[in-house]
Amino acid sequence: MSDTATLATDMSNLWMPFTANRQFKSHPRMLAKAKGMYYTATDGHQVLDGTAGLWCVNAGHGRPEIIEALTRQATELDYAPSFQISHEDSFHAATAIADIMPAGLDRIFFTNSGSESVDTALKIALAYHRARGEGQRTRLIGRERGYHGVGFGGISVGGIAPNRKVFSGVLLPGVDHLPHTHDLSHNANSRGQPAWGAHLADELENIIALHDASTIAAVIVEPLAGSTGVLIPPKGYLERLREITERHGILLIFDEVITGFGRLGAATASECLGVTPDLITMAKGISNAAVPAGAVAVKRQVHDTIIEATSSGIEFFHGYTYSAHPMATAAVLATLGIYKNDGLFARAKAKSGVFENAAHGLETARHVIDVRNLGLVAGIELEPRKGAPGARASEVFAKCFDKGVMVRYTGDTIAISPPLIIEDAQIAQIFETLADVLKTVD
Repeated sequence: MSDTATLATDMSNLWMPFTANRQFKSHPRMLAKAKGMYYTATDGHQVLDGTAGLWCVNAGHGRPEIIEALTRQATELDYAPSFQISHEDSFHAATAIADIMPAGLDRIFFTNSGSESVDTALKIALAYHRARGEGQRTRLIGRERGYHGVGFGGISVGGIAPNRKVFSGVLLPGVDHLPHTHDLSHNANSRGQPAWGAHLADELENIIALHDASTIAAVIVEPLAGSTGVLIPPKGYLERLREITERHGILLIFDEVITGFGRLGAATASECLGVTPDLITMAKGISNAAVPAGAVAVKRQVHDTIIEATSSGIEFFHGYTYSAHPMATAAVLATLGIYKNDGLFARAKAKSGVFENAAHGLETARHVIDVRNLGLVAGIELEPRKGAPGARASEVFAKCFDKGVMVRYTGDTIAISPPLIIEDAQIAQIFETLADVLKTVD
């Protein structure tokens, strides 16, 4: 690992996101190359990617199919406006996405990130109710510990306190939050969906009683909450949310930025868990992270209501300069081709048993108070140090990197979410390295 004494790069100008900048710049971890399941650090040591980058490189690094598609696209059409003009691949990519979405969610709006996808979905929900003559439905319901990106809409419905507190005075009004589902006294060390917790969805009825259903536009949740520490939905929980929202005419949005494109062994968490929302937000794995890209899949009836409410002209005043960027759609098409041709969604499902067993092998490891998993996602929660929450997990993260395994930490939870191409020996390496590192951490 390089340090500032030997690294030639001037680090002073870059303000790094979600990073302890002073700490990092005094002891940086720098990557130089990536291929398959591995990064290569600037000092030459290989690092097994246990997190698919940031939950996003689902097909592995350096895929030639994507590189060739991007090279070809860059020579033919580097950019095309998306307002009043388009290009053919934007339609091809939308169709390819619609083909793997749940039945009925076949209208695709392109964005450039998960944060943009969330804000887009929230605006679609508001526009839908106005188009159907219920413009008073403006309230949005999120969930405690939810992460929905960093736009003002996303942090308003999100429920991670540090993401909100600096901006708390200027967040969207008319937002309420469901309780989160994490309770170690009932569901510690659950394998897959915990048996306890479905009743927590009933809190939505109390929120509806407080505000009145006629004021509520949408409920947004992550089917599996990732960035807050891998919180698995209890059995029956999402089903109850679906039933309650449908009964009260409230749209249900699944934020699948993390769970989309094979992470749970299916195209979407909706497919995996058998619950279909009205909108799905996505990004990350949509392009294998080769180019920033995102999208919202919208139920046809929601789309048609908005379109038909305007007799002529622009129906929905929203979009981005880089919506359906030619490089992004090229990456999306190539990525979806890889998922299909290599059978990666089914492969992830087939590997989930090996992954689960390896993860739960850490139940008795030093400092571990919970292991939870679903598909190819695991959260290893550590007992926090007194007066220093997050410090123990941060040390584990750094030591694992030095030992050649990249993990992610959020609070005192270590998150594992490898590329779907992972082999059994690599699964073992990740969790064995974690076990070894935990022995060395005070």
